[in-house]
Amino acid sequence: MLIDEVDIILSGGHGGAGRVSFLPGKRSGPDGGDGGRGGDIYIRATTDIYGLNQFSKAKVVEAENGKSGGGARKFGEDGKDLELLMPLGTEILDKETGDVISLDNLEDRILICKGGLGGRGNFEFRSSVNTTPMYAQSGLPGQKRNFKVLLKLIADFGLIGLPNAGKSSLLNELTNANAKIGEYQFTTLEPNLGVLTLRHPDPERATRVEGEGSIIADLPGLIEGAASGKGLGIKFLKHIEKVELLLHCISAESENLKTDYQIIRKELGEFDKKLLDKKEIILLTKTDLIDKKQLENKIKILKKLSKDVLEISIHDWDSLEKLKSVILNEAKNL
Repeated sequence: MLIDEVDIILSGGHGGAGRVSFLPGKRSGPDGGDGGRGGDIYIRATTDIYGLNQFSKAKVVEAENGKSGGGARKFGEDGKDLELLMPLGTEILDKETGDVISLDNLEDRILICKGGLGGRGNFEFRSSVNTTPMYAQSGLPGQKRNFKVLLKLIADFGLIGLPNAGKSSLLNELTNANAKIGEYQFTTLEPNLGVLTLRHPDPERATRVEGEGSIIADLPGLIEGAASGKGLGIKFLKHIEKVELLLHCISAESENLKTDYQIIRKELGEFDKKLLDKKEIILLTKTDLIDKKQLENKIKILKKLSKDVLEISIHDWDSLEKLKSVILNEAKNL
């Protein structure tokens, strides 16, 4: 199961306590060492979209505490820093300050919680008027922050459409994905990602097209009312925000193409009007299930809705190759 939203508490390590200690014998005097610094917490981006699953049980995460100081002015060891991997596209909201941290690049490594300073040992408090200080400082607590963490997928292209529009099957044919498919609504309960396949499994028909590495997301099917939470609702819509190009799948089996199209567009607009400004290509899927005359009529209907319409069947190699070429050509302009 993909966890794409979670509330967590992160805390830097507690600083180690300073030590109260004295040299033995004639050389008696304070020699208590300082405590070590608490560990910091960093976050770093990863391509693993299941990265937030690590918080399914552990909602509070703390870096290692600093060690206490020792005698003979020995400093306590610093606590180890902690690095948390979160999926690329994650947004981390500080519930108290409202600050938002976005992981938009794989190179991102961000300090999110500082560890506390170690306390000073009694050696640091010696003076001419206090030759035997009997106290030392406790370490300071690390920075503690309460976050809401939200994953918004970063993909170049997003397959959208009503349930059973053929999105998952198409993703499997185009990419290295292995998305679950079935003849019932909501087969896809969470987003699937795939990298565009560039070579035909038959070496004699293999071709190579520029643009390798384009990521396609198969996003859970929408139904009417999704923007208000019906069906998979917001779980689907929030993942469209960072997708560059929408591939709007409409099944050739549909008896009302215009209605199917308008349902999806309405939900996009109600969730965020900016989604309506994204470039879109309509894919008429499952074209192998209708005859040529029906296909021509349905293409005419869709052409009235958008100038960019492609007919697709996962059983038609040429149609898949044409779609790949269109996608990879678009990728050059992203």
